[in-house]
Amino acid sequence: MVRLAGKPILGHILQNIAETNVEEVVVVVGGTMKDQITEYARSAFSERFAFDFVEQENAKGLGHSIYQAESIARGDELLIALGDMLFENRFNTFLDAHDELPESDGSIGVKEVSEPSHYGVVEMSGDNAVSRLVEKPDDPPSNLAISGVYIIENSNALFDALGHLVDNDIRGAGNEFQLTDALQRMVEQGCNLRTFEVEDWYDCGRPETLLEANRVLLERTKTNGDEQLRGSVIIPPIDAGENITVKESVVGPYVSIDDRATIEQSIVANSIVGQNAVLQGVNINESIVGSNTDVHGEANNLNVGDNSSIYF
Repeated sequence: MVRLAGKPILGHILQNIAETNVEEVVVVVGGTMKDQITEYARSAFSERFAFDFVEQENAKGLGHSIYQAESIARGDELLIALGDMLFENRFNTFLDAHDELPESDGSIGVKEVSEPSHYGVVEMSGDNAVSRLVEKPDDPPSNLAISGVYIIENSNALFDALGHLVDNDIRGAGNEFQLTDALQRMVEQGCNLRTFEVEDWYDCGRPETLLEANRVLLERTKTNGDEQLRGSVIIPPIDAGENITVKESVVGPYVSIDDRATIEQSIVANSIVGQNAVLQGVNINESIVGSNTDVHGEANNLNVGDNSSIYF
């Protein structure tokens, strides 16, 4: 639930989907944040979407996560979006691109990358259909990386493939049940999958791209929280949550500050500061400070998780 430019990552994703004709959303939740995620989605988007929340009790991979939604989503056309991915494109663009493709059982958003071994990869056949999919291969068959957005027409075939993996304990990269492997089984079973092009995307599970996404989103917003920021130097753009305290500090550019954070006698730039975090006497850049975290004393580049205390 990291806040970027005024809302959590999930909020940016749901706001993007809200521009489409999607009416029903299944959110797979798990871990310590499940209640917070459920509460946020319902409070912020209940008037737009009909929600179902499905719990994944143990993290066993993306394929396993999606399989949890079978009882609700089987038989429906699906737009699958990952909860830690933000895109330059709008989801309407992806749906339009899918509609322009020849008839298929589904399509996958892809982009050419320089290091495809870090991603799921697709190989295309002569008729521009997907012939092979591999998750994080040592020897990539192409440089077309799977971006993390999928449009599935034949969800029966997808859930059959996922069920085959889970029932037979067929695990892929990372010893997990991979969606890529289920899509590969669909191809092997005669399904026709196609691709559409995706512009830049941001994998917010990686600190460097999370900070990049923060910069891009803040470029599109106006600095807020003026009443809370008096007495300090503010370099736009920044985003300030509710009930924050900023004293004798220089903040910005490209800083997102979540609710009830405190920044005193500090210099903070190009960073994300979580809920209830306390920064005192620090100088940080390109940093992520988790919620309920205290940082005191000189620092430079930090990536500190929630509920931590650091003294320099």
